[in-house]
Amino acid sequence: MIKHFKKKKIWIPLLIIIFTWISYGVIGFSNDEEISVQAEKVLRRDIIHKVNANGRIQPEEEVQISSTITAWITDITVAEGDTVRPGQMLIALDEKQYRAAYSQTLSSVKSAEANLKQVKAQKIRTESLFEQNLISKQELEQIEASFELASSQVEQARSSLLSREDELSKTKLLAPAYGIVTSLTKEVGEMAVGGMFNPGVVMTIADLSRMEVLVDVNENDVVTVSVGDTAEVEVDALPDTIFYGVVSEIAHTAQSMNLGSQEQVTNFKVKVKMIDPPGTIRPGMSSTVNIITEIRKNAISVPIQSLTARSEKYEKMAKRKAGKKKDGRGGERGSENEGWKKEKMIEVVFVLKDEFESEIAPEGKKYAIITPVDVDVDSESHYAVKSGIDEGASIVTGSYKAISRELEHGMLVSVGQGFGRDWKKQ
Repeated sequence: MIKHFKKKKIWIPLLIIIFTWISYGVIGFSNDEEISVQAEKVLRRDIIHKVNANGRIQPEEEVQISSTITAWITDITVAEGDTVRPGQMLIALDEKQYRAAYSQTLSSVKSAEANLKQVKAQKIRTESLFEQNLISKQELEQIEASFELASSQVEQARSSLLSREDELSKTKLLAPAYGIVTSLTKEVGEMAVGGMFNPGVVMTIADLSRMEVLVDVNENDVVTVSVGDTAEVEVDALPDTIFYGVVSEIAHTAQSMNLGSQEQVTNFKVKVKMIDPPGTIRPGMSSTVNIITEIRKNAISVPIQSLTARSEKYEKMAKRKAGKKKDGRGGERGSENEGWKKEKMIEVVFVLKDEFESEIAPEGKKYAIITPVDVDVDSESHYAVKSGIDEGASIVTGSYKAISRELEHGMLVSVGQGFGRDWKKQ
């Protein structure tokens, strides 16, 4: 009795394992044979390739007003938001020291001119005496030298006067171009720090009627962008509104971020000139730009998700697999080492047909036939097709798992209800 119970105890788990193994094999085989896909017809449509980039809005022309001299600010004639015109006085600086230096140099000029006048008169008298042989040539040469020296002193004094006049003129900062005052960083009583290097910015003027978007375009996309390309501009502050622009400038030097790391990104600056920007747009606003680089009119197209990759020997592989016997798990005998062979991959789609190798598909089924295609540019949802497929063909559009891994050449599939366009008529 005890031995009989022990035998039962051994056989029951063994039967469970065998039953589970058989069930798994049956289910696996059934799953391999019962693949459900979605499909649609191949149609013609306009394929528009767009390069997406983000950036900020800025004026096409922006002038930063700074002083070349260091002086106290005595007057500011404009405020932020005011419109200014070329030559309009904006800021006045303390001119006491510069006017004093100008007056002193002006006095030096007058003194030098008076001296020159006196020497010139002496020169004329000396030349007259020399012609009468009343003086020696040496005395004539001395007076001529004195005349040249006096002339040089006048020129030096006048040059110094021009320099002082220029310094004095810089105590008044004038508008160099038409625009709007977008920023004012100083107040009356503060000091404007000048100099040739790193002068302090006192005011910024920009023409807000002419705006552009400065965007970062990835190195992989910038090669397709050209000056003159049309662009769609979306401003974050103005949702549901699309503005239009034109690519006006493309940088020739890259800007890289996170150098030496796996997150390294290389971008190029691209300027997009906005067409008729609204007055509500302000410099610094965030913007998204879609640059239209290529358009294919009325092109045969396939959905992006339909395109996949398979070995170029897909027909031989299908025949080899069809001739092999299935084992209990749905696997294939003799294929242990085939996965190590490196095969050339090609781009394909799966076309649904009723017949494959003289076999008619059962009712409600279709054959998924691998069809190599040569694709062109892509839009957000479709590829334009150069060759390989005709308009009206039914192609598999889902699921992703089926297209990427499960489907094989000549495999029977069922088409999910509610998907595709009249696929049963193919």
